[in-house]
Amino acid sequence: MRRLAPVAAAAAILAVLLAGCSFAPDTSGSGGEPAVEAPSREMAPAPESESQDGAATSEFDAQLDDQSMITTGNVSITVDDPVESAEEAADLVEQAGGRVDSRTETPGTDTQPARASLVLRVPSDKLEAVLGELRGLGAVNSYSQESSNVEQQRKDLNARIDALTSSTGRLRQLMAEATSIADLIAIESELTMRQSELDSLTQQRDWLVDQVDFSTLSLELVTEEVAPDPAPDDFWSGVVAGWTALVAFISGLSVAIGVMLPWLLALAIVAAIVIVVVVVSTRRRRGSRGRPEAPVAPSAGGTIGA
Repeated sequence: MRRLAPVAAAAAILAVLLAGCSFAPDTSGSGGEPAVEAPSREMAPAPESESQDGAATSEFDAQLDDQSMITTGNVSITVDDPVESAEEAADLVEQAGGRVDSRTETPGTDTQPARASLVLRVPSDKLEAVLGELRGLGAVNSYSQESSNVEQQRKDLNARIDALTSSTGRLRQLMAEATSIADLIAIESELTMRQSELDSLTQQRDWLVDQVDFSTLSLELVTEEVAPDPAPDDFWSGVVAGWTALVAFISGLSVAIGVMLPWLLALAIVAAIVIVVVVVSTRRRRGSRGRPEAPVAPSAGGTIGA
């Protein structure tokens, strides 16, 4: 029992020390290191995978909303009447809030099929809907689309415009407070230069905004090409083809002669004038050579001597 007494006393002292440590005051406010607390079981964190996926999705959606995309497309459609279909396409775009920047129509002839070309500006958020309606005009031959992100360019323009706006405002204030003509001229010159640059950047931004807000769609409307005549495959069809070719040749030759006839008449008149001039000059030369020379009369002195 006497040997166990020191052991029991040591155990009691150790228990008192441990109890004092467990009830020691928080020293984090006095410069000590804060105690690390274990997470509570009642506040269990949400699954890490779900929170990360949700945050990534929302961040991606935000990036998409902030992007400035310029979309251009080309579509070719075969229709029965390109001119009438061009009018329908223009009406569809205008009803969607867009506009027609250019429009070219070529009526059909015996040798040339009809066609129409339009450059359409469609609101970007309604491009797919308008394309669906345009596909209903006929058979789509081809379609291509390109998109480019100009968000960084747009931000750069906005930053430069904001800086120049602030700068021109300060220059106007300095010009109002100028006390000498030299300072006034210098400030006005600098203000004019910066204002010109600001106007140019504003126009670039407006053009960029228009390209983003309205997609550009080049529409080509064509019709079935004129079918060529079939090649002759027997005697009579060969005769008909030859006669048709002969008639076409004679018709073309008559047209060519009709075109050249005024020129031929003018050349004939000029040639006749030249011939008349040459003939008249030749006759004059011959007449002057065939005339006999007049005899020379003898002198009076010679006769007396004889």
